[in-house]
Amino acid sequence: MIELHKRYISWWAKKLNISNYGLLWVSFIKGVLVGLLIYHFIII
Repeated sequence: MIELHKRYISWWAKKLNISNYGLLWVSFIKGVLVGLLIYHFIII
């Protein structure tokens, strides 16, 4: 399962033509957006 995940991440990095650092930022922004959606629709 771990190897499958590593290949999947590598595939996205090549497809989007971004580095590992760029992938970290994409992941961070995605997490913030999901958190804000959860906050907006469930908490409020």
